[in-house]
Amino acid sequence: MMRMLKTMPQTAILGVVVIIAYAMTAIFAPLLAPYGQAEIVGAQFEPWGAAYPLGTDTLGRDMLSRLIWGARNTVAVALVTTVLAFGIGAIGGLLAAALSGWVDLTLSRLVDVLMAVPSLILTLLALSALGPGVINLVLVVAVLDSTRVFRLVRATAMNVMVMDYVEAAQLRGEGTWWILTREVLPNISAPLIAEFGLRFCFVFLAISALSFLGLGLPPPMADWGSMVRDNAALITFGDVTPLLPAACIAVLTVAVNFVIDWMLHRASGLKD
Repeated sequence: MMRMLKTMPQTAILGVVVIIAYAMTAIFAPLLAPYGQAEIVGAQFEPWGAAYPLGTDTLGRDMLSRLIWGARNTVAVALVTTVLAFGIGAIGGLLAAALSGWVDLTLSRLVDVLMAVPSLILTLLALSALGPGVINLVLVVAVLDSTRVFRLVRATAMNVMVMDYVEAAQLRGEGTWWILTREVLPNISAPLIAEFGLRFCFVFLAISALSFLGLGLPPPMADWGSMVRDNAALITFGDVTPLLPAACIAVLTVAVNFVIDWMLHRASGLKD
């Protein structure tokens, strides 16, 4: 661990520190937030002060508390969605590469159909039909985002399936599951780890955008995307309060990309 820290660039170290800070904020949100996420504590749009360090929102809720609670809600939902999307896409891509034939053809054409329609439009249509809610949001975004994971896993797994050591395992009589878990997955883990980080960024931004449009996390849950929308009127008065949740989204996205860049550089075997 110490050797890895010494070789990490400063950008990656900064990214790790920011990610840890966000994780600690999300875990200990009930202890760090002065008020509840739905608690009305003052008048509308109270200015910054000792009582309310970041003022209040359009309903009189403490902005600092909602930012802290938003770290738990937004990041947690994005992480769960990413894990689900990655699981669906990875399993489908591995099966398509290993079984080929009609399985590969069916899954690939289904993915092509889903990717033919812009994801935001398809997400809006699906959520409008199913209705708002955390479960519907997670399922819709995960299914649509899993198509990108499927394409990557299928391509990388097919490159490994034609290797000599995989053919040797098949000649020994090893089963498909054994080959996928022992031979294929270890050899495609580096791009998959990097893709997981990228998928998290895309899912995180997608959920924030849907919340801004009113189809994200249902109220009164604190969500950074909806906080930008609810307090956007303050921008016309020169108040930067609506930019705070947007800054939280941007900082986490940049930090994750810093770490991903370092991981890709490390996995590629390139040296400075």
